[in-house]
Amino acid sequence: MDTDVIIVGAGPTGLMLACELALAGTRTQIVERRTEPQRDSRALTLHPRSVELLDLRGLAPRFLAPGRTLPGWHFAALDTRLDFAALDSRHGYTLFLAQARTEALLEERALELGVTINRGYETVGLSRDDDGVDMSVRVPDGSVENIRARYAVGCDGGRSFVRQAAGIGFPGTDESLTGVLGDFAVATPDPAALASARDHGVLVVPLEGGVTRFVYMDPERLRVPSSELVTLEEFRTSLIRITGSDCGVAEPQWMSRFGNATRLAERYRAGRLLLAGDAAHIHFPAAGQGLNTGLQDAMNLGWKLAAVIGGWAPLGLLDTYDTERRPVGQAVTENTEVQTLLAELTLVPQYQRPATALRKLLDQLLGLPEVNRLVAGQVSALDTVYPSARADADPLEGRRMPDIELSVVGSDATRAYDLFSSGHFVLLDFTGEVNPAETITSGRDSHVDSFTVTHYAEHAGLDGVTEILVRPDGHVAWATRRTDLQLRRAERTRALADWAGTPAVVAGS
Repeated sequence: MDTDVIIVGAGPTGLMLACELALAGTRTQIVERRTEPQRDSRALTLHPRSVELLDLRGLAPRFLAPGRTLPGWHFAALDTRLDFAALDSRHGYTLFLAQARTEALLEERALELGVTINRGYETVGLSRDDDGVDMSVRVPDGSVENIRARYAVGCDGGRSFVRQAAGIGFPGTDESLTGVLGDFAVATPDPAALASARDHGVLVVPLEGGVTRFVYMDPERLRVPSSELVTLEEFRTSLIRITGSDCGVAEPQWMSRFGNATRLAERYRAGRLLLAGDAAHIHFPAAGQGLNTGLQDAMNLGWKLAAVIGGWAPLGLLDTYDTERRPVGQAVTENTEVQTLLAELTLVPQYQRPATALRKLLDQLLGLPEVNRLVAGQVSALDTVYPSARADADPLEGRRMPDIELSVVGSDATRAYDLFSSGHFVLLDFTGEVNPAETITSGRDSHVDSFTVTHYAEHAGLDGVTEILVRPDGHVAWATRRTDLQLRRAERTRALADWAGTPAVVAGS
């Protein structure tokens, strides 16, 4: 087989996954139905955890340079903002960056890593057997070619061909309301008029090149199906009805209607076929979580699939993709449904009074630091914790590794995330008593890096920790606070076998 993994879809999720697989040496190609990169940007933001994941790979500066940061975000467009700056992260902000730019930067990285991106390739057939998958694609000249690979991943959106071919159900709720967005080259320069539009619930966002985005939900057009095209006349009429002004919009660059259909795949894996991003979960774009959830799916799946292909994955590792990420997808679909309901109630006349009172109450609750921290942690994905199978697991296990300042032997790294650019596991010894490399045999040195920490900044979650094993996606696989060297060594050996395979398995692969 010339290809290990075929990824269907060159959106942010597919490109991120391709980067992760290629970084691990996995032969990867993307097939994409569109002939050109997407120019329009439905999504505009990267949330804190997504920026952290890019930082783990040394890519954050590329994305920060063209973007701009905002210290907070919103939940259900409530007046009280979510305070991302108060979260335990170097990246406690929303990075405002159009999806088209995000895709371009990820494609740039994928090409650097040797990923093949086939545009104008439409998937028309897919089957699988015990050894691999066979995919039929219609290429630009109209002919059909066959590609065989070990695995295929559907990153091909809500109507995913891969999901349907895999026979994976996609239960949920149909669209019941829609909103509208439009990008305009011309809009009123009057700040007061734009402020008034915002006060009436219209999202007004300046984009690159002098373009302004308007997003609204018109109470009189809530039930128009998303398949109906948006016209400039409709857009202006709705703005006038909502705000009293058409905001001077002209020269539309893109107009679109979007709905609140909400669905979650019954499973994220069917043998050698897997799903990520919108192929696995769709929802109303409340709080801008969709693209971010897809990137985080890709980061979780990439190293696991590479481990299986590389021959060192412990038994059942690939199954943890579903057990870890599907609950996250469910939580996102649920919180977006809550936000959509709040918006809808505010727009329906008979519910406006109680809905306004409810929003006022929620605003007050978000003013409480503990509540704000809870919701901000969920929306930012910084509070994502993966379940541990061990009854005696340390509280750190499954949580994201904090990006502490540190010094380590044999490296000029100044903070923890500097150690993850290779996409390997990272084993840290905080005691200085023993070199943890003694347990990294030749069977693991291709995917586990070990370091002795000589100094690190104090962090409440790390109090008393003597050793820690961090997964390639930045989540803690194992931690111990034991001081007894012999007991610690036994735990370390077990943790490495559980997560990074055994030398015997690797040698015999």
